[in-house]
Amino acid sequence: MNKELSTTILSEIHKIIPEPKCELNYSNLFELVCAVMISSQTTDKRVNQVTPTLFQKYPTPEKLSQARYEDVYECIKVLGFAKNKAKNLISMATTLHTVFHDVVPKTLEELETLSGVGRKTASVVLAEGYKIPAMPVDTHLERMAKRFGYVDENASVLEAEMAYRKYIPEEDWITAHHLLLLFGRYHCKAIHPECENCTLSKYCLYNKKI
Repeated sequence: MNKELSTTILSEIHKIIPEPKCELNYSNLFELVCAVMISSQTTDKRVNQVTPTLFQKYPTPEKLSQARYEDVYECIKVLGFAKNKAKNLISMATTLHTVFHDVVPKTLEELETLSGVGRKTASVVLAEGYKIPAMPVDTHLERMAKRFGYVDENASVLEAEMAYRKYIPEEDWITAHHLLLLFGRYHCKAIHPECENCTLSKYCLYNKKI
């Protein structure tokens, strides 16, 4: 990989996805944190089905911090790992209310002190919520990093993030994240990727194996 090739790949993806953006529905930073937290092991579409009720019942960190676990679980029970997510939501909201006075922090280190918020979730909040350059790497971006040769097959998620940060200009990180995520979600899928007629096949290591 090199910067020129990376730019070419992202430009090709941009032709396929001309308006890349977050597919989670939210109206403020608190809602964004909640939505991203519960989006693991499920789809954004399903998250968007449960968050209207969740946000209506618990519109602020204080309200959510006072919620009964059973009630929060009831709101999100259709999601994977709903039990842990319900506990983390309440704990996160408690810290947000008592420590950060209902203000979502804007540093990676502070965000990671919140229950259920790891590096990827914190990076999404920075990039999407605060427009601070960050490169969140989920399963889609990890797969894209390996298929396009940013990293080798045995690389970790953190190594994938560092490679993206190395080869993509910082001012393009946010857009690149959305491009790679959506391309991986809808086109270059983990199972049955749409390799036939793919304009990026010449850059793809996966395509060279099949």
